[in-house]
Amino acid sequence: MRPSKPQTSINLKLILVCFLCLLLFLLVFKSNFTPFQENHPSPILETHVSNSTSTPAAEEQPPSRDCPSLPLTPTCTKTPPSLAQALVHYATLNITPQQTFNEISVSLRVLQKKAPCNFLVFGLGHDSLMWTALNHGGRTIFLEEDKSWIEQIKQKLPSLESYHVVYDSKVHQADELMEVGMGEDCKVVVDPRFSKCKLSLKGFPNEVYDVEWDLIMVDAPTGYHDEAPGRMSAIYTAGLMARNREDGETDVFVHDVDRVVEDKFSKAFLCEGYFREQEGRIRHFAIPSHRTRSGRSFCP
Repeated sequence: MRPSKPQTSINLKLILVCFLCLLLFLLVFKSNFTPFQENHPSPILETHVSNSTSTPAAEEQPPSRDCPSLPLTPTCTKTPPSLAQALVHYATLNITPQQTFNEISVSLRVLQKKAPCNFLVFGLGHDSLMWTALNHGGRTIFLEEDKSWIEQIKQKLPSLESYHVVYDSKVHQADELMEVGMGEDCKVVVDPRFSKCKLSLKGFPNEVYDVEWDLIMVDAPTGYHDEAPGRMSAIYTAGLMARNREDGETDVFVHDVDRVVEDKFSKAFLCEGYFREQEGRIRHFAIPSHRTRSGRSFCP
């Protein structure tokens, strides 16, 4: 997601800031109508939400140390730190995220249903803080090919969890890799670390493989010239991770599908049968676990 050139659209920036403000309003509004639970603060303030039962109305509640009790205010309405940081960041940033408002909205609709959740993003960029804020309370990890870019982002946004990764493919190898991907070794659903498929990425930190990802965004590595790594292996590996989860399904998003590699590889390895929608340059797939039903074909 590292930008190839600066983007300075003021209108899109204002839309994004308004968008985050609206999210803050909805969080505060929701908190004001959430039943107060025994020894359990509002879900807005906690990473983990329990299923504890509500406290009877007659039972007296101890005062909160973080937010003093106010008349007619049943819960604390502090802004989540990730959202507060995102609001300040985008309000003062002169560069807008690479995705349009409509493209971002595709992922947002899924995050609204699943967050807090596990969200894996291929790429680190100006929109990374936004994804972390929208997945407040969940875990969001970013995989980036450029070490210097990671350091630059970390200086500004040290709270982001990111890892440096290496890709050994090139865009000009796409046709060859597509042929490889059609082989039987690439149809076997297994942990990517143990796959015999040449497309499978095996050098990520163990944290990436050990987590079952609810959402995966493929917006990297670089893929706009022949000597760039390209997203062939990233797309294939995202699909393999989704199929190899124990149960449930993973929503996978691929950006820049107006380019040949992203278009062809997403259709081939994320499968048109799992396609859900496309908005602009982003394409959404929902891939179910293949471990819950033996004999399921790689593509439906």
